[in-house]
Amino acid sequence: MSGLRRALRIDNWSTLNYKPLFNDPTTGMPQRRAFPEAAAPWVPAEDERRLAYYKLLTAYTHNQAGELAEIRDGEEARERREFGDPGMFVSTTVAHVLGREQRITVPGAEESGADPAAVRVQELLDQWWEDELVPMRLQQTEQKAVSLGDGVMHLWWDAEKRRPRITTYDPGFYFPVLDEDADGTDFPSRVHFAWELPEDKKRGLPARLRRITYELDWIRPATASGVDQSGRPVRAPLMTEATDTTPAAPVLGIGDQITPDGLIARQYPWNDEPSYKTCYLTDATWALSDLTGDIDVDSLPLGKAHFATNAQGEVLDRLDLYYDFISIIHVPNTVPEAGEHWGQSSLALPLQVFDELAGSDTDASRASATTGLPMIAISGVSDSRDQFDVEPGALFKLGDNGKMTSVDTSSALRELREHRHDLADRAANVARLPAVALGTIDPTKVPSGYALQLSLGPLDSLMASMRLARDHADRLLPKFVQRLFHAGQHPDWQGLPVLPARLVRGPYTPTDQAAVLDQVVTAYEKKVISLETALRMLADAGWPIEDAEQEIQQIDARSFEEARMLADALNNPDEVAAFLGRKAPDAPETPPVILPPTGAAAAALEQAQQDPETGEQGSGGNA
Repeated sequence: MSGLRRALRIDNWSTLNYKPLFNDPTTGMPQRRAFPEAAAPWVPAEDERRLAYYKLLTAYTHNQAGELAEIRDGEEARERREFGDPGMFVSTTVAHVLGREQRITVPGAEESGADPAAVRVQELLDQWWEDELVPMRLQQTEQKAVSLGDGVMHLWWDAEKRRPRITTYDPGFYFPVLDEDADGTDFPSRVHFAWELPEDKKRGLPARLRRITYELDWIRPATASGVDQSGRPVRAPLMTEATDTTPAAPVLGIGDQITPDGLIARQYPWNDEPSYKTCYLTDATWALSDLTGDIDVDSLPLGKAHFATNAQGEVLDRLDLYYDFISIIHVPNTVPEAGEHWGQSSLALPLQVFDELAGSDTDASRASATTGLPMIAISGVSDSRDQFDVEPGALFKLGDNGKMTSVDTSSALRELREHRHDLADRAANVARLPAVALGTIDPTKVPSGYALQLSLGPLDSLMASMRLARDHADRLLPKFVQRLFHAGQHPDWQGLPVLPARLVRGPYTPTDQAAVLDQVVTAYEKKVISLETALRMLADAGWPIEDAEQEIQQIDARSFEEARMLADALNNPDEVAAFLGRKAPDAPETPPVILPPTGAAAAALEQAQQDPETGEQGSGGNA
């Protein structure tokens, strides 16, 4: 083996080249005994290392790296101690990158005088968020993205539930057809999900390969479900009935029009201009025995495929989905390198340290056995054939000059434990997860909040990079949801625009709520932030504010001093009542104003008020 020359291979997965299982010295490819799935004949050659990379990292997060190493190193590799350190690092990173809570926000929906359309879209998205259990779907996706380097979400319209659904896929099933001339970060126009199905002897089914394909292509004439000559379900083009004067012609889809250049155009609710593209769905299964020759997942023979049928009875053979985008979201764990499509696992760089940790744990376990049950040497026994058991109350008969000596291995165990702590710190440094983020530091040993904030510097830079890699996906998720609601013609969404909403991730570091409150109060009193911004800052700091708009209404309903100033400024009771969330009282009736009489009327009144006997003015006078 020493005469072999190992080639240097650098790619997105070369951080695992030190593994003999992953980088065979003769071929540079993963060993097929360890990764038979990656070497399947339908798997493209460029994806073989990627699939082996996923399996190897999954073994680490499931404490099964020793089982995988047994394939090459024999049964001794099964004695490897694995105490869950890689899985703990993954879970911690997932919690930080997601934050304490997640939500979808529509710009302008929570501001005073907000656009009614934005408010309505926010309400509908919030309802969908609860119905679809989106936080759980995000957790599933991030578990794959952080541990394997890539996560995949697929959004699709469920005609029965009348809402978009989310399916999370293992990235090992994800096979995008990447254009060699395009940027790797550009999303492809054709994507496959493919996996093998084992033989089902009870149902008489052989081993099969299932492939689900989403392809963005030109709009074509309408098709309908049918069967071919062998009885296999397929889709066939719809044709008009021929007459004596006109031949049969293809039928256009609903709302489709032929443009002067001969293309078919379709107006989608979310586009200002007509589109010439649509997304086609194909769901097919092949018997593995039929897959022979030079083929891969993108060139399977459709003539041997068996197409599935959905709940509505439609054959899934290039079924037109009536929207012009592929509703698949690829979530890379890191910002891909230039021209690259794939992310990198958070375990990739510290993986060798995890190997050293497992070796240290194994050595410590062996050393602890000799420490708990020490080794003893006895000399000068009466009969060398006697067997001695070391146990409490044991009596040993020694002859002249007999001696008993115990071997103390506790110092070696102590050194191993200290070495393990050093390795754990090294892994945390490489992964950029400080002790405070892992929860392994004593809070009483932190000198101040400022020192705590400084210790979180590596975590801040890590989260900034990881959330940047997810920024595009966080914008695509609410955009796809709105478009799918429109494509499904849900009545609640009729007339609403597709607004630029986004997924917002919560804070990931401990927050001093009292300090944030002081900052918010000072800024609000100085009129440098609005009440909406103040409440949003408090909610991000962990204050129990679920609905900012409702919270503002409750605050305004008790702001009588502000209402008095509003009344002085506007002199409008209706505006003040609306501010307080109350109804303005009815205005009191004003009594009529009676003016005193003048001229002849005044003289007549004075004459009538004189005393007829004395001629003097009565007590009433001109009161």
